[in-house]
Amino acid sequence: MSDKHKQDEELEQYRSLMERPDTFEEGFTLRTVIGAFFVGFIMMPGAIYMGLIAGVSMGPAAEWVTIILFSELARRSFSPLTRQEIYVIYYVAGGLAGVISGGVGGMMIAGGPFGQLIWNQYLVQSQAVEGFGIAQHIPEWVAPLAGSEALVARTFFHYAWLPAVAVLVASQVLSRAEWFSLGYILFRITSDIERLPFPLAPVAAQGAMALAEGGEDEAKESWRWRVFSIGMGIGLLFGAVYVGLPALTGLIASDPIALLPIPWIDLTTTTESFLPAAPLGIGTDLGLVIIGMVLPFWVVVGSFAAAMVHALGSPVLYHAGYLTHWRPGMDTILTHFSNDIDVWMSVYIGSGAMVGIIGLYHAFRSIGDRQKETAVGRGTLSDTPAGRGDFPFWGAVGVYLLATLAMILLCLYLLEDDDFPLLFLIAFGFLLTPLLSYINARMAGLTGQTVGFPMIREGAFIFSGYKGVDIWFVPIPYADHGRRAQLFREVELTGTKFTSILKAELLVLPMSLICGLIFWSLIWLMAPIPSPVFQYAQNYWHLIALRQSLWYSATLPGVTDSLFSQAIKWEWITGGFVFTAGSYFVLSFMRMPVSLIYGFIRGLQGLPHMLIPEMVGALIGRYYFENRFGVRQWRQYAPVIFAGFACGMGLIGMSSVAIALISKSVTQLRY
Repeated sequence: MSDKHKQDEELEQYRSLMERPDTFEEGFTLRTVIGAFFVGFIMMPGAIYMGLIAGVSMGPAAEWVTIILFSELARRSFSPLTRQEIYVIYYVAGGLAGVISGGVGGMMIAGGPFGQLIWNQYLVQSQAVEGFGIAQHIPEWVAPLAGSEALVARTFFHYAWLPAVAVLVASQVLSRAEWFSLGYILFRITSDIERLPFPLAPVAAQGAMALAEGGEDEAKESWRWRVFSIGMGIGLLFGAVYVGLPALTGLIASDPIALLPIPWIDLTTTTESFLPAAPLGIGTDLGLVIIGMVLPFWVVVGSFAAAMVHALGSPVLYHAGYLTHWRPGMDTILTHFSNDIDVWMSVYIGSGAMVGIIGLYHAFRSIGDRQKETAVGRGTLSDTPAGRGDFPFWGAVGVYLLATLAMILLCLYLLEDDDFPLLFLIAFGFLLTPLLSYINARMAGLTGQTVGFPMIREGAFIFSGYKGVDIWFVPIPYADHGRRAQLFREVELTGTKFTSILKAELLVLPMSLICGLIFWSLIWLMAPIPSPVFQYAQNYWHLIALRQSLWYSATLPGVTDSLFSQAIKWEWITGGFVFTAGSYFVLSFMRMPVSLIYGFIRGLQGLPHMLIPEMVGALIGRYYFENRFGVRQWRQYAPVIFAGFACGMGLIGMSSVAIALISKSVTQLRY
């Protein structure tokens, strides 16, 4: 059987998983509103705390716990939740307790948009921007100046924060209007008109409702409860040691007691005598092992191989005289960053560019292969199911255009220098974002996967010739909204009216702002962020600040020979590009999984500390659990175990932050 016929069979299987229902119901009810308040006021502080202390996202835990709690309460009240209510609760929980999107990737900052401002306050005070000479160039609408009363007192309730909060709220409103309108437009085109299958949408839609199935399906799905409980038990036990102990001892000691160093055991200075310039260590979070069981095996293998090439290849490069910035005594963060400057950043750029080209090639090939199939039985813009809650198509187009135009005007207002070409902003908002989003909407509709387009934003900033750090902070209207088309397909498959999701968004935005302001303020008052109390942030944020500062220095005014210009080495960029291209063609010729390449690029920028536990988990899952339970059954078990583990860790995090907040409140009382 040819590869194409196998793919056709697989798509047909996904199509048959779930059909569009005949009727659509309202999912936004009083019970979902109560669920939103539960997540905002109960789960969000735990999500914030877990991200700061352990670098763990509580998004899955918030979704599972909220669905379990509300579905069980509803059943015992003889008024079970409808599947539409369940999906909206799932959607709201992910939006309120999930990791924020934007320019703080890799740091697990949850707690709504105000998490971005917490990062900004750290950035303006960090040694990284001070060392690059950037601090004085960061505008006050990003964060108050270092040393200001607002930062010394660690409070958002100060007039110095007004510009930053105003920009944050405006950009949040406009960006949500952008993604909702463009996501709906792409859904109508790819699903209603082109009738693409969206193979992963049924899986996601059914997964969101799995724990709420009752009646005759309850016995069939009882394994989910059992497996989820096992994962939660592991999470509770590990979380008590990993998160609970440091959190509680931090209340009575200046240095919290940690039986396991968070987030890793640093071996860099220990091994530097025989492996110089090698950033080595072992991550201590058990969740990394479980993630390794969940992720595709060859992606993990590729990531691990890249991490080892980076770590073990660095001593070779050092002895060859290429790593000139490394000095004995540097820890993991400084070693990794100095290696980036000398070699690895250029390799990332070259490899990332090739991955983008490979992704585009696959996208256009998939589109070409399926064009004939999808041309048959196409729908029209007016062909919409009755009661689905559709919006006027051209109204959605108008909302997107107005929101993008408003975003462009906001960028022009914020930029101190008028030299940044307006054409770039127009191209980002009206050309690149719709085009790249459409490509990925089609990829998600055909294969369930999306492709990345690296360095477009950064390259535009640098090659535009603009001089100023503020360009890196303005809300440029550039994003990939292709996945949003699949979101609307999931909503459709659950029989939920689209108006329910619009109402949920109108609730999530103010709640995320209000709850985020309250809880970030309380947690920030407990201790500086980052600090020894928040160990993950203390260790990992410095590396992110260094990396971002390196990019910012590329447009620093009055500087002709920045560290960024020293880090760009075209021979290494070419080497990374050629290596990735060669590996792709070799793997394709040998019919090996191409996901190895994507994993390899992922691992190049990662630390071995995090990828070693992932590899351990992948090996255990593949060679023990798959043999014991069977491949299909284990692949069903693994995500549920991970969700249970995240839930257990999240419960420990919520308990710890509650005790910490109560303790801090009591100690601040005069009597």
